[in-house]
Amino acid sequence: MPVIETSALTKRYGDVLAVDAISFSVEQSQVFGFLGPNGSGKTTTIGMLLGIITPTAGDVRLLGLTGRIGLHQARQRIGATLETPNFYPHLSGRDNLRIVANLKGVDRQRIESTLDLVGLLARGGHKFHGYSLGMKQRLAIAATLLGDPELVILDEPANGLDPEGIREVRDLIVDLGARGKTVFVSSHLLHEVERCCTHVAILSKGRLVRQSSVRDLLAGATALEVRADDPERLRWAALAYPRATGAEIDGDTVVVRLADDDAAAFNQFLAGHGIFVSRLAPRSLSLEEAFIGLTRDETTNERTGVA
Repeated sequence: MPVIETSALTKRYGDVLAVDAISFSVEQSQVFGFLGPNGSGKTTTIGMLLGIITPTAGDVRLLGLTGRIGLHQARQRIGATLETPNFYPHLSGRDNLRIVANLKGVDRQRIESTLDLVGLLARGGHKFHGYSLGMKQRLAIAATLLGDPELVILDEPANGLDPEGIREVRDLIVDLGARGKTVFVSSHLLHEVERCCTHVAILSKGRLVRQSSVRDLLAGATALEVRADDPERLRWAALAYPRATGAEIDGDTVVVRLADDDAAAFNQFLAGHGIFVSRLAPRSLSLEEAFIGLTRDETTNERTGVA
């Protein structure tokens, strides 16, 4: 049973279509990355999932429940961190969690196990203002986890962190996934998403352009490393190829992204335009490269003739 399921979910602000009829699902125990450029509709979608924003159209089902009463019940079983909570700086991490536990009506006995889960048990007695950025974010996630939610939603959990803090948060997300938690992560740090998420959905201009496992997304993202005498002319020829989705110069090599894996047809196309390659080899794409290929501005997708 999907933990999150949307059907034609839409949000319009006047003439602005922020989220355009997106349908996706998140299964239990997935670590699900929700990706998209700024302004793509990620935060608006999360707001609709949590009941903060009212959809213009479409349906949401959470934990198998829908309707006003059902969604309210489901949201009681969800933990979400949309921004770092306002912890008291001169209280310890443990005391801050005691306040959160009181507000949520959660048994205080869960505080110690939650501090242990986020790797802060040994520092639980230290004052919050002395925590590193990564420790502060882990405490925020601990507050989210206090009620043992069935679904954890994290909106840009590594935003503003230094490299060490990013690593700490990434390791925590991986650990939550290993414990069987369903984690929904909105992020623009694609390298980190590739390292911690099992599945992704990618938004562009409010529309869902792809949902798949990370493995399938990267396996289906075909790229070629191509060399010829004139890299710039080669790049323009590649962009003119009907099944090319992008081409960039990287030193003396042009990296070409294709919508299929027919390298022979591409090579024949180049030869037909008088371009004979000295190297043509497959290249493994990163999530970032696949993301760019899916969300690039449509103006870069115009086809240009080759002289």
